[in-house]
Amino acid sequence: MTDFDPKVPYNQLPDLPPPVDMIETTEIFKNCINARVALAELKQAAELIPNSAVLVNALPLLEARASSEIENIVTTTDKLFEFADVAEDKADAATKEALRYRTALFEGSKMVQRGMLTTDMAIQICSTIKGIELDLRAELGTTLKNRMSGEVIYTPPVGQKLLQAKLDNLAEFMQQNTGIDPLVRMAIQHYQFEAIHPFADGNGRTGRILNILFLVQLGLLNSPILYLSRYIIQNKAAYYRLLQNVTHDQDWAAWILFILHGVEETCTWTTDKITAIRELMEHTAEFTQTKLPKTYSWELVEVLFKQPYCRIGNLVDAGIAKRQTASVYLKQFCDIGVLKEVKSGRENIFVHPKYIELLTGEENVWVYYAGLDTDTDQSVEPG
Repeated sequence: MTDFDPKVPYNQLPDLPPPVDMIETTEIFKNCINARVALAELKQAAELIPNSAVLVNALPLLEARASSEIENIVTTTDKLFEFADVAEDKADAATKEALRYRTALFEGSKMVQRGMLTTDMAIQICSTIKGIELDLRAELGTTLKNRMSGEVIYTPPVGQKLLQAKLDNLAEFMQQNTGIDPLVRMAIQHYQFEAIHPFADGNGRTGRILNILFLVQLGLLNSPILYLSRYIIQNKAAYYRLLQNVTHDQDWAAWILFILHGVEETCTWTTDKITAIRELMEHTAEFTQTKLPKTYSWELVEVLFKQPYCRIGNLVDAGIAKRQTASVYLKQFCDIGVLKEVKSGRENIFVHPKYIELLTGEENVWVYYAGLDTDTDQSVEPG
């Protein structure tokens, strides 16, 4: 697009769908098949976890941290788990914002179970992320700049009526173009939402949540466990370059292939992560049943995987024990090396180090607990 000026509002942003020959190539079809297979394997792996809350409590937090990091909102996975089930006012600002991302993801999952993705849903998601009531962007002067040079690289459309019209077209495309593979539609939707840039802030995170919700809505995932932001962080330069190439040259194919590769790679990695989590749960249950036969219950082990930063109240709320007994149980788990007791403000938290290491590590491996008939130095890979 030779007449594109990054300093001029892109009010001429083309409506969807793009030309068919740009989005339906042999290479795109081939990569769609691979990505759909990987997505189906991820869904199946998640269904094998005895309690889905284990994954729903963990993987969206990893996505929240990574998606926030893309926007230079940096926190740690440890902080997110520490403050995930307590009042957010105890956390620092970046952690609070990342936790709101997870809240928006959960709320959005409930909304798509009641109906299709809409503009109002996007507004509500972004409002939750930012912690304030938002509406479509009305002010002039919004630009996207290169973080290093400060150069303006894109100026989104302006005017609430135009933004509303563009979002309505996007919603219609997502709902009606069922002849286009869902993953291709997701890639197209992601570009278009970023190009419309309907909010003053929070667009990237809102757009990435909409990607996941779209897959949940279609039943391709049962819960929001796709950790796609990890792939974007690892390929951040390509991510922004390919977005710009769609704007400048209508190069849809390269962008779609990038997203398809991301879905396939992310699903494969996440499937391995889930398999490792399931195997570590089973090993932890076997170990604790051997070491603490009078204390052990599968429900107690599940709590330690749902809440890797566990509090006495988590056991009480799960109906496992009253406070005094719950405290004894957790301290016993510390004695055998499954948990580690740490101070957090005025209370003690019982951290699950082996599980935290598995969740936060790039490699999906874990190490046996000492004391069973195993080589205690042996690392275990999924499967």
